[in-house]
This record gives sequence, C-alpha cells and structure tokens, in this order.
Amino acid sequence: MKEKLIFWIEDYLFFPNSFQKIISFLLLPLTFIYMLIILLKRATASKIDFEIPIISIGNIVVGGSGKTPVAIALAKKYDDACVILRGYGRESKGLFVVSHKGDIKVDVKTSGDEAMVLALSLKKATVIVSENRAKAIEKAKELKCKIIFLDDGFSKYNIKKFDILLRAKKEPTNDFCLPSGAYREPKSFYALCDLELKEGRDFNRVVVIRNLNENNSIDEETKDGKEAILSEKTLLLTAISKPKRLLEFVPKNVKLLAFADHHNFTKQEIDNILEKYKDYAILTTLKDYVKLKEFDIKNIYLMDLDIKFNDDLDLSSLKNYISEFKK
Repeated sequence: MKEKLIFWIEDYLFFPNSFQKIISFLLLPLTFIYMLIILLKRATASKIDFEIPIISIGNIVVGGSGKTPVAIALAKKYDDACVILRGYGRESKGLFVVSHKGDIKVDVKTSGDEAMVLALSLKKATVIVSENRAKAIEKAKELKCKIIFLDDGFSKYNIKKFDILLRAKKEPTNDFCLPSGAYREPKSFYALCDLELKEGRDFNRVVVIRNLNENNSIDEETKDGKEAILSEKTLLLTAISKPKRLLEFVPKNVKLLAFADHHNFTKQEIDNILEKYKDYAILTTLKDYVKLKEFDIKNIYLMDLDIKFNDDLDLSSLKNYISEFKK
C-alpha cells in the first residue's frame, strides 16, 4: 500500500494523469501563497560573506536529481574540501562532523544516509551535517577547510555563494510549484543560478552493478572494476526519491520494492522481505546500503553510481569564482 502511495505521489507531482491534474488545479490557491512566501524570503534576505569559496549544488524540484554524485565528483577535484548538508532522515539533531579528511566519526543513524555516502566516497574531504548551514560553515573554517560544497543550498538566500542548479534529463510535465506540482521554486529561477547542469547534456550517470558478496568493500580504492551479472530473480530494494528512475539501469525482469525517501529499515521489515523474496538476489543503491549493511544480507548487489561530465562542459565560471579567493 505504501509503495503504491509513493508511486502515486511521484506521478502526481511529475507526470500527472487527467484526474491528478484536476487535483493540481484545485490546489493552486495554496501554490500561489507558497510562491509568495518564497519570493518574499528571497527579496528580504541579506547575504553573509563567509570569505571562503562556497559552491551550492541544488535543484528546484522535489526529490533527487543527482546532487550527491555531482557533489562527490566536484569535491574530489579539490584539496581540503568540505561538504555540508542538512542530513535528512538522521536520528540526531544539531551539528556533527561526520568525517574529517576521510576519518569517519559517527554512525549512519547520526549522519543520515546521504552524508555517510559522501563520507565513504570522499577519502580526503570533510563532511558535516547541520540544520544551521551558517554554523556548519564556521565549523568547516575552524577545521581548516579551504573550499565548501553546500548540498541543496540554493534556497539558503542568506549565504553568499556560487549556485549550481541541476536539471533532470526528463523534466516534470507539471510546471507548478508545491503543492500543485514538483517545483520547490518557480521554474523561471533557473535563470538566477551561476551554472546550470543538465543530465544528458552536461553530465551522465554511469552505473555498474557490483556483487558485494565477492567484494564486500565499497571503498573507491579497492573496487575490482568487474560488473556483476544479475540473476533472473532480482529485487531492487530502495528508499530514494523517484525510485522508478533506477529501472532504466537494470534488466526488465528486476522487481522494484520502494520505501519513502530516507526510510530507516527495521530488522522486522528486512526479515519479512527476505522471507517473501527468499529466492531473490537483493539489489540496492549505496544510499540504501549504508543502512542495510547492518542486517548482513546474503546475495546482495550494489548499483554503483558515478557521474561523468561531458568533455566539452564549460566550468570556467566555477573556476573563476574559486580563483578569486586565492588573490
């Protein structure tokens, strides 16, 4: 039932049918109020200059658009980098240093799934979670970080930064803002960013399936590079936003079982799934695996996702922004 609700909401927000369009139009008065609040917040915000290069990687639609893998791909290019994020789905509150130059300090329940993915993927960087991004920036400076990547920071109008906005390869047919559509901010706001990156035009996702039973390491330096072959009975178990987007990277026979974004799996849930699908191999994402590995699931495979920037991508505006702080 929950899975059907997740798919229904996804379709309503992004690709509504006729009935869902009616609901969308009925909610337009609330959408106009929401947009007015957004516009007022942006117009009245006073930007703080933290005197350190801050690159925000965000989007203006709900759900995932590749922010985490793009942040990883960019942060790897710089020494003494720090990635700051809110830490959705974590069981903690406040500011936590998840990792310092690759040394992981907390568990996934404290960090949240996305922060742990960043910490595992960035062996030389620092990762901080905090609801208060300004405090996290000051903490990063205290830890001698030289450049900051702000996850999902476009709406942090009070921070002076370089804004990168990501656009999905397949954009919503519903152009309204919440709650009538998928946009968190008006679609016209793409024009306000410093750099726009579109999947399929500026970057592509590269997915490799790995057998974690043969090589249980997800360390970038110890991956064997071999792609696994999935069995005919495979269950794609995930708790990410817009889970159906994963299906383009797997064989058609793979069955999808989706939970709400950032869902924290319980032992009872996993036991029930393994009993119901006892003849199936389990396929999952790294974002899910950081939470699933405590259950010691046998016959488990990983969708290993990387981002490949196109060779002709112009990142000169970003490089120029960063170079201004070296003068």
